[in-house]
Amino acid sequence: MKANKNISTTKKGYLKAYSMTEILGVLCIIGILIYLVVPNQTSVVVSAKSIEAQNMLSMVHGLQKSHFYRYSKYTQDFDELGFEQALTIDKGGQAVYKIEVIESSMNTFKATATSLQDFDGDGNYNTWQIDQDRMLKEIVKD
Repeated sequence: MKANKNISTTKKGYLKAYSMTEILGVLCIIGILIYLVVPNQTSVVVSAKSIEAQNMLSMVHGLQKSHFYRYSKYTQDFDELGFEQALTIDKGGQAVYKIEVIESSMNTFKATATSLQDFDGDGNYNTWQIDQDRMLKEIVKD
């Protein structure tokens, strides 16, 4: 009678496995692929986060228009508008953009949304602007 040979062992007491060199080689390849892909994702992150700025500025525009129809003028006061800024990242919140009304008069207003985070590390902070005509534009690209 023959003894059954264990298929998973090649030498007595050893299992088939990858060597440390093979594992390190695979990890190096994965690291290089991640290194190549991550910089390309920066623009996707910036455009996704800029949706926050666009939505907030559109809300400010609507509130400014309502205020204008009631009082025949625009305002810089968020309390008058009924707009409450979401907690920003520098104050423990999740909002990345700070909203400000930088100019208001009887017939015009301008509001900006400035990012508090430099998305690509170039020193420029993404800034969006809207006016009374709902002209939404990116004035500083990040």
